[in-house]
Amino acid sequence: MSVSEAKNIMVYVETISGTPVNGALEILAKARKMAVARGVEVIAVLIGKELETAASTAILAGADKAVIVKKEDFQVEVYGEVLTELAKKFQPALILMAGTLDGKDLLPMVAGGLHTGGVADVMDISDRGQSFVFTCPVYGGTVLHDLIITQTPAVAAVRSGAFSKNLKKERTGEVTEEQVETQGLLKTKILDVVKEIAETVNLEEADVIVAGGRGMGNKENFRLLEELASVCHGVVGATRPAIEAEWVPRSHQVGQSGKIVAPKLYIACGISGATQHVSGMIGSGYIVAVNKDEDAPIFDIADVGIVGDAGKVIPLMIEEIKKIRAL
Repeated sequence: MSVSEAKNIMVYVETISGTPVNGALEILAKARKMAVARGVEVIAVLIGKELETAASTAILAGADKAVIVKKEDFQVEVYGEVLTELAKKFQPALILMAGTLDGKDLLPMVAGGLHTGGVADVMDISDRGQSFVFTCPVYGGTVLHDLIITQTPAVAAVRSGAFSKNLKKERTGEVTEEQVETQGLLKTKILDVVKEIAETVNLEEADVIVAGGRGMGNKENFRLLEELASVCHGVVGATRPAIEAEWVPRSHQVGQSGKIVAPKLYIACGISGATQHVSGMIGSGYIVAVNKDEDAPIFDIADVGIVGDAGKVIPLMIEEIKKIRAL
């Protein structure tokens, strides 16, 4: 079956503690636009327990139908088989999921199970009728490359922040429950689930990120970023060198080997702008860079650049923001 002959768009709506992740809601908005243009429906799939409220949110975000499959805590083999079996039933032209760690684990399992093509780290999707075109960053984010999948269904994991979510209270849709028996051999076994303090750092969902790099100099200076993030109601991010220097836990890492983020505001302090880091935050809405090296590559992508010692500039920023918030 060709892409043009297949029906509907299926979106896996990943949830955390019963709440859809932002990336999934963003994808539903894009899927809705594509489905309207094709004259088909968007089917949201939610897997887990107690997901009725999340299913209703998926409808508001753009789904025509929300399908709930009750399973235990995430196991990639089980969830992958569920999505594969539902794809065989609904015959979608396109399957989308958020580019989270879970999403990137599921992507090859679903694509392989359906004997089709899959692509990760997608930043945009174009529908050519006979095929889908996926725009992805390559060479450390310095080049955008188009990949074409003509097989059905095309499977893709979408980068957080690639699209804007659009929840509408007047939207209505059908919420149903499906029973999907899984027969696959489990290669992983969950012995225990432990919630660490690090899990409270949600870089992907943050509207404001204040990030620091090697240029911050030391752990004491890095604490200035925590204060700046606090007055901005944001969270702290970091480059790999700052992580390796143990100035901040690894859960704060932004970049190719860390988290891919797209906040409304990204303040980069003491960050040179290496492609490995930039590829993880290039989708930010507004970028402010503070660096004493006026030739630092970070200034090439910044909306506002401040040339100066971050250790001296940041306290001034904190003071001015506090004054503004006091008005």
